[in-house]
Amino acid sequence: MRSIWNGAISFGLVSIPIKLVNATESRSVSFRQVHQTDGGRIRYRKVCELDGEEVSQAEIGKAYEESDGTMIPITDEDLAALPLPTAKTIEIVAFVPAGEIDPLQMDTAYYLSASGVPAAKPYTLLREALKRSDKVAVAKYALRGRERLGMLRVVDDVIAMHGLLWPDEIRAPEGVAPENPVAVREAELDLADALMATLGEVDINTLHDDYREAVEQMIAAKAEGGAAVAPPEPEAAGGGQVIDLMAALESSVRAAKEARGEGADVAEVTELTSRKSAPRAPKETGARKSTAKTAARKTTAPARKSTSRTAGAGAKEGEKKATAKKATTKSTAKTAAAKKTTAKKTTAKATEKKATASARKATPRKRSA
Repeated sequence: MRSIWNGAISFGLVSIPIKLVNATESRSVSFRQVHQTDGGRIRYRKVCELDGEEVSQAEIGKAYEESDGTMIPITDEDLAALPLPTAKTIEIVAFVPAGEIDPLQMDTAYYLSASGVPAAKPYTLLREALKRSDKVAVAKYALRGRERLGMLRVVDDVIAMHGLLWPDEIRAPEGVAPENPVAVREAELDLADALMATLGEVDINTLHDDYREAVEQMIAAKAEGGAAVAPPEPEAAGGGQVIDLMAALESSVRAAKEARGEGADVAEVTELTSRKSAPRAPKETGARKSTAKTAARKTTAPARKSTSRTAGAGAKEGEKKATAKKATTKSTAKTAAAKKTTAKKTTAKATEKKATASARKATPRKRSA
């Protein structure tokens, strides 16, 4: 690979000669501008607006334009005279954990190659130190006329450098988030988690640019016979359409599981209606779980207490009825016994009277002389 910059890494008092090589390349299909009438190329020419003449690259210099349109010429000598210690040096300024680098700052990636045999030992020393520390190096360097920020890390057995944007080049995300507050239900989060788990992980090396392949196939087909490519079927317009988020999540989980070859029975998800009739309690942990249990006990206790009171009241009422029944039975029995005793006494008196009368009849009366 061709180097685009030669210099050295400044690692304290250690200097490591290196070459800078592009680590990435663009694979996008590029097009030329043509005249639609005859197919001729459209080219840009650099013309001086004062005299209208076309100028070559050697005749083009730099200038800074003031707000009033005044041009201030800047030469390469002016830039070279600036106190820029990183003009030919990648100066390491700190070592930090990789997590402290905001991905928003990531820019172009480069490989750093050791330049010459003497550079192999210090290059390997820095590489192994980065590996063992599990950190990345933050550095300053100059490229294409400006000082830049970079991050050095190890990729396989090579030191790679990512160009970083300066912190003041990152815009604050003001006015980007939804303005109106939105509440997300636990059931929706559960389905989102299920969808994430179903999609799972992917080998990044298996991903490819489908659009680029389609463009290349279309170009090949037109080059062979000029056959037009059939446009895809237009999808139903969904702009501004209100969707059922739960239904969309459930369908997404089913589709993802089917795409992974899992059975339809595994892909079944509880329908929204049944969720409404039997709401799923959110998962609780720690203090929240204890609080939920306490609340459940408090809620259950009054019901049990009420049931107990109801049962007790019923039992007491039953006892009262039974007691009253027994008292009535006893009273009836006593009345019957009293009646029997009275009848016996009456019968005995009647018998006694009959016996007395018979005795009197049987005894002769004495006649008076």
